[in-house]
Amino acid sequence: MLKKIIRIAVVLCLAVVLIALLVLQLPAFGGDFEGARLKRVEGSPQYKEGRFENTPPQEPGLHLVENLKLYSQDQKREPGFEVPVEPIDPRSLTKAPGLRAYWIGHASTLIEIDGLRVMTDPVFSEYAGPFRAPLVPKRLHRLPIPLGQMPRVDAVVISHDHYDHLDMETVKAFAARGTHFYVGLGVGAHLERWGVPLGQIHEMDWWDTLELNGVRIHCTPARHYSGRKSMDNSTLWASWYVRGPAHSFYYSGDTGYAPHFAEIRRRLGAPDLSVIKVGAYGETWLDIHMDPESAVQAHVDLGAKTLLPVHWATFNLSYHAWEEPILRTLAAAREKKAQVAAPKPGEKLELGKPFENQAWYQAPVSSKR
Repeated sequence: MLKKIIRIAVVLCLAVVLIALLVLQLPAFGGDFEGARLKRVEGSPQYKEGRFENTPPQEPGLHLVENLKLYSQDQKREPGFEVPVEPIDPRSLTKAPGLRAYWIGHASTLIEIDGLRVMTDPVFSEYAGPFRAPLVPKRLHRLPIPLGQMPRVDAVVISHDHYDHLDMETVKAFAARGTHFYVGLGVGAHLERWGVPLGQIHEMDWWDTLELNGVRIHCTPARHYSGRKSMDNSTLWASWYVRGPAHSFYYSGDTGYAPHFAEIRRRLGAPDLSVIKVGAYGETWLDIHMDPESAVQAHVDLGAKTLLPVHWATFNLSYHAWEEPILRTLAAAREKKAQVAAPKPGEKLELGKPFENQAWYQAPVSSKR
C-alpha cells in the first residue's frame, strides 16, 4: 500500500513539473537570447556572473515571513468606489509642439513631446500577468482610451520585463502600427518572439543614446530586478530620459532610491517633467521599490520642474492602502516645496499651462457610509 502511495505521489509530482514546463513555454513568458544578443548582454558592465546586477549590489533575502505578516494586515488595498477616469478623445491627441502627458494608469503614460508621441511601459490588458487567473492582479479602473482607439505611437520605452510593465498583447498591437521599442539589453528577445520586426527593436545599455525624429532617447540607470519566468535578472532594467529640441522628460521605471538620480541630472541636465513611481512599495522592498518620500527626493535630485506620480491606483501589487501613495507623495512634496501634478487617469497635463489638483482619489461621501 505504501509503495502504491509513493508511486502515485511521484507520478503526480512529475505531472505537475511537466505541466509547469509546458506552461512556461507559452509566448507570454517571452523568449530566450543567444548569439549576438547574448554576446552583447555578456559585454555589459552591469552583467556579472551570469546575471545583471545593481550598483551597489542588492541586499539579499526574500523576507517571506515579514511580507506575509504585512500582507495579512487590514489595509484597504482597493478603492471601494468607481475611480473617476477622464476619457481621451483620440482626435484630441496631436503632435503639436510642446510637452503634454496623459496618465493611462499604473506606469503607462502617453507623452507628446516636440512632435513625437512616446509611451512609457504601455499595459492595456485587464490583468497584470501572463494570463487571467484568480491571483493575477486585475485592473482597478477603466482605461481612459481603449487600445483599439489609440493613435500610432512613435516610440515606446520599456523599463523592464515584469508583466505590469511589459504586456504581450499591447506590444503586438503597437508593433503592428510601426512603433519603435526602446528596451534594456535582452528584453528584445521577448519582443522578437512576439513578432516585432527587428528594425523596430532597439536594445540599449545604461547611458546609451539613440535619436528618433530629432528627439534623443537616453537609457539611464535604475535599481531593480528582472525576469518573466523567475527572478533571474536575465534582462536589463532601466529608466529613460527623453529630450526633444525644446522639452524633456524623465521616466523612473521601477527603482529603489539611489545616487543615480543626481548622476542623471549631472550628465543630462534637469528635465522639465519627471514621471516617477510612487506606489507598490513595502518595508522589505525599499532597496528596489522606493516609497513616496524617496520618489519626491528623486524628483528634487533630478531638478525637474513638475512631478507626475505613477505606478499606483491601477493594480493591487502591495500591502499599503490604495490611496496611501498619493497622500504621502503630496505631503512630502509640500515639505520639499516640490510641484506635483496628480491627474486622474486620462486627464491632460500640459507643461506651461495651469493645472489644479483635485482629490479624485478620495471616496465620495456616499461611498463612506
